[in-house]
Amino acid sequence: MDQITDILVIVNPLVRDQAAIEKAAALARWLGAGIELLVCDTKSARETHMEGELPHLGNALLNDNLDSLLEQLAEPLRDDGLDVTTYLISGDPLHEAVIHWMRDSPADVVVMDTHHHSFAERAFAASTDWHLIRTCPVPLLLTKPKSWGSPPVLMAAVDPGHVNDAPAALDHRILDVADSMAKRIGAKLYAIHAYLPATIATAAVGGMPPMVGMSAEALASELELRRWQIKRLTDEFGILDEYLHVAPGIAAEYVPRMAAECADIVVMGAISRSGLKRLLIGSTAERVLETLPCDVLVVKHPDFAQNLPF
Repeated sequence: MDQITDILVIVNPLVRDQAAIEKAAALARWLGAGIELLVCDTKSARETHMEGELPHLGNALLNDNLDSLLEQLAEPLRDDGLDVTTYLISGDPLHEAVIHWMRDSPADVVVMDTHHHSFAERAFAASTDWHLIRTCPVPLLLTKPKSWGSPPVLMAAVDPGHVNDAPAALDHRILDVADSMAKRIGAKLYAIHAYLPATIATAAVGGMPPMVGMSAEALASELELRRWQIKRLTDEFGILDEYLHVAPGIAAEYVPRMAAECADIVVMGAISRSGLKRLLIGSTAERVLETLPCDVLVVKHPDFAQNLPF
């Protein structure tokens, strides 16, 4: 991964707490990076403002004056010695306005707060963070209120079997980004993989009930094979064997459970999908995000930025 010198924060003018700004500031200190604070004046934000439903930040009403809001948020960061620039844009929908604006931005990573979404919101792509998971051309850090350790512990979720159509290069991209960030901030890095045992996976594909009677030796052999596949990847990045977590299970259940034990940031890959296929198959990153107790850093295939949809 190239050096991170510019961190873009998408500021939500409708909320009081700004975890994304706090965490971007922490990264900027560790990495020696600059920060861009971006507010987009959207139709929905203006409507909320007109209805008088905005919370207060100190004595100021959020979105009453977006330029003033940006300066209010930037001032303490600058006082702390960080290089901060502010930008106010307008457009709808928010994710398209942000992606258009990013074409001329030097941002190496984007940071944005996230929250729980219903299935309906995910299915009909009504949320900005779901859109950005599929369209952001640089790594996207989606933050939650939980505080980090100092430095945060990273966990890279990889899929060496390439189920769900993941290209081989994506695993290397995940580990490259995670390893690069971990080394630069002095953080511990784990690697994790969950898989369905062969008989169960085969039965699921064929529409048959899971087979029983798979011997303990066969299960142990498959686990050994999966761990070897992971090691082929992680050895390139010097990840210690004791930091590998490989086990049979469903990724959307196993990854959050392990993250709750030892991670502040889970690094995952996402593949852009469209239409009914995306709705039915979905993305592991999207499903896991709903139950993760920590932040997630979403990365894509190295060539993704060449195929932006707008």
